[in-house]
Amino acid sequence: MAKMSDALVLGRVVGEVIDYFTPSVKMTVTYSSIKQQVYNGHEMFPSQVTQKPKVEVLGGDMRSFFTLIMTDPDVPGPSDPYLREHLHWIVTDIPGTTDASFGKQRFEYEIPRPNLLGTHRVVVLPLQARTKTTTRDEVYTSSQVIGYTRKLPEEIPCLAVAARLFQCHNRETALEAPADALRTV
Repeated sequence: MAKMSDALVLGRVVGEVIDYFTPSVKMTVTYSSIKQQVYNGHEMFPSQVTQKPKVEVLGGDMRSFFTLIMTDPDVPGPSDPYLREHLHWIVTDIPGTTDASFGKQRFEYEIPRPNLLGTHRVVVLPLQARTKTTTRDEVYTSSQVIGYTRKLPEEIPCLAVAARLFQCHNRETALEAPADALRTV
């Protein structure tokens, strides 16, 4: 399939959130508020991401299962992300060729809301598992998810197969800051 997007490397997703991988499936991420697909580097405001997106995993077959993770690696702020990761959504057991609505929601969708420190990266990442029931059979709480993306492959055998990176701006900061100051990639 295609080589990894340069936006994932330049946006420091590769290295900080996940290790280098070769994309092997296509994925679409669509927020109904903007009525278009989200592409790497897309810039959004919290008001545009209030509803969970439609995420389709366009690969594998009905015997393939995916775990979807949405995470913000810039918590509490991009200049000092000492918490390293804030989870916004986990859906497991998504059959290949379907969307996230066919999986089991383990961590409810939480709107990305950057604080006054500006722009945060948000990563949508499907991981392909070898079997169904890709994680513990429980619902997660926010205290359990720090560094989750790196820990998941230790818990279950799975591989990153695609990724999407978008930037979410704090509205007030975004309106006041010069455009060049908002670019993190």
